[in-house]
Amino acid sequence: MPMKNSYALITGASSGIGLEIAKNLAGRGYNLILTARRTELLESLAKEITDKNNVHVDFISKDLSKYESPNEIFEFCESKNYQVDLLVNNAGYGIKTFFHETSIEIEEDFIRVLGTSVIMLTKLFLPRMLENGGGKIMIVSSVASFAAPSAIQPLYGPIKTFMNRFSDSININYKHKGITSTAVCPGFTTTGFHTASGVQEEMNRVPKFMVFSAERIAKEAVTATLSGKSLCVPTKTYKFLVFMLKNIPQSILRLIGTALAPGR
Repeated sequence: MPMKNSYALITGASSGIGLEIAKNLAGRGYNLILTARRTELLESLAKEITDKNNVHVDFISKDLSKYESPNEIFEFCESKNYQVDLLVNNAGYGIKTFFHETSIEIEEDFIRVLGTSVIMLTKLFLPRMLENGGGKIMIVSSVASFAAPSAIQPLYGPIKTFMNRFSDSININYKHKGITSTAVCPGFTTTGFHTASGVQEEMNRVPKFMVFSAERIAKEAVTATLSGKSLCVPTKTYKFLVFMLKNIPQSILRLIGTALAPGR
């Protein structure tokens, strides 16, 4: 059971996997700090989770595509004396246009949300975790990190691969000091992610046995993170798939990359 002033901070907490992670942690007794872009939705969710669980839930509306947002989130927690012992880097989205059709500004925002903000938030909160004697970090990555890049969302898989390696580096440098990082790599998940990213049509073609609920993904992700596991690939289906992706020839991998990379 977390301490009274101990909090879990969750980015992208207003829907999908992030929201289910928040609900799961609240059910385990964690106080929460929710962050996403939509203020009214965050306010409603904070009340809903508070009413259902005997925990304190606060929120801050921020857009992680903005350079200053990670610092503003950190200062918000500092100003309220919230001790963040669990940092959940979940925020993410996809780009539906082809690489040559996308502006540099759009690509920069994308990299900032999926990559730079994860590094910045981790860098800001990690020293406090060291002072407090430990902490947990979750980085929601993707099975796409193990697959070949696809024709659509060509940066998505490579950025997630980078995040996996970043998570590894946190463990190498800080596990002996009580801080662990877990890279969570779900496959296709029922969320609003694909609709928002403009790839719902591709999602609809995915076989049903390969699509799982956000609630199930969140449950496995939270359990793995609290256990200090370095990697979590939720469901046996995707554990087997990742094993295959790591062991089949690259020529075959490229043939199936387009089908795998858009998912999350």
